[in-house]
Amino acid sequence: MTTSDLSRPAALCAAQVRRAETFARLHRPGNPLLLPNAWDVASAVLIAAAGAPAIATTSGGVAWSLGVPDAADLGAGRAAAVIDRIAAAVSVPVSADIEAGYGPDADAVLATVTAVVRAGAVGVNLEDRLPGQSGLLGPAEQADRLAAARTAADRLGVPLWINARTDVFLAGQGPAARLEEAADRAVAYAAAGADSIFVPGLTDPAAIAELAAGPLPVAVMAGLGAPPVAELAAAGAARISLGTAIAQAAYAVAARAAAELLTAGTYTATAGGIGYAELNAALRPPG
Repeated sequence: MTTSDLSRPAALCAAQVRRAETFARLHRPGNPLLLPNAWDVASAVLIAAAGAPAIATTSGGVAWSLGVPDAADLGAGRAAAVIDRIAAAVSVPVSADIEAGYGPDADAVLATVTAVVRAGAVGVNLEDRLPGQSGLLGPAEQADRLAAARTAADRLGVPLWINARTDVFLAGQGPAARLEEAADRAVAYAAAGADSIFVPGLTDPAAIAELAAGPLPVAVMAGLGAPPVAELAAAGAARISLGTAIAQAAYAVAARAAAELLTAGTYTATAGGIGYAELNAALRPPG
C-alpha cells in the first residue's frame, strides 16, 4: 500500500468517531483509565462485561494466540483482523497495540494505522523500538512515525488517541537518565501529535508525578509488585494497563491443568472456571 492509495478517506461510521471522543475523555490524570488488556474476542467480551469502559489489545497476547512470539513482526494484516473481530463484538472503544508499526519507516506506520482504524480502532500504541533491535529509534525518527500515524487517522476522519510508548526504562540506563530521556521524548512526541506517553517499567510514583508535569498524560503498565491503582492515580497517571499479564495467567491455567491431568490424573486446576453456559451466552450475537 502506498501513500497515494490512502488519499481518500474511508466512509467511517459516526459511531466510531463518538467512541474515539469517549476514549479520549477517559484519560484523566488522577482518575486513570483502567485497561485489563485483551487478546481475542472472548477475552475482550469478558473484560467489557466486567465493567471496563474500553478495550486495549496486548500485542504479546495477540501474537501468542496466533502461534507466533511477541515482537516477531505480527504484521498489519493480522493485527487489523483481530481488531475487526473485537470491535464487532463489543460496544466500548477499542485501542490497538501495533508495536512499532510493522515496518521500518513512516510509510509503513501510516499503512498500519490506516488498517487498524478501518478495522474499528480508536486508539493505538506505537513504540520506539523496532523488532530485533536493542537500541531505540532516535526521538526525531520516532516523531516522524508518530506524525504519520496522526496523518493516517486525520485522513480517515477519526480523532485517534496515540499512546506513544517509549522503552527508555527497559533500555538499561540509570533511573535519573531514563527519566530525563523519557521527559525529552514526551516533548518531541507531543509535538508530533501523540496524546499520551507510555513508559513500561516506570512504576515509581515520584517519577510518574515528575513525568506527568510534562506535556503529555502518562500511561503506566502495572502488575505484580507495582503500587496499587490508588497510588499511581495520586501520582498523576492517566491510564493504567496490565500488558500481557492476564494472557500469561490464562495460559498458566492451561499449563497447570494439563500437567495435573497428565501426572496426577486429577483436575483441580480447572476449578473456578467460567461456566460453559455463561461463556457461551456472552459470545452469542445480540438478538
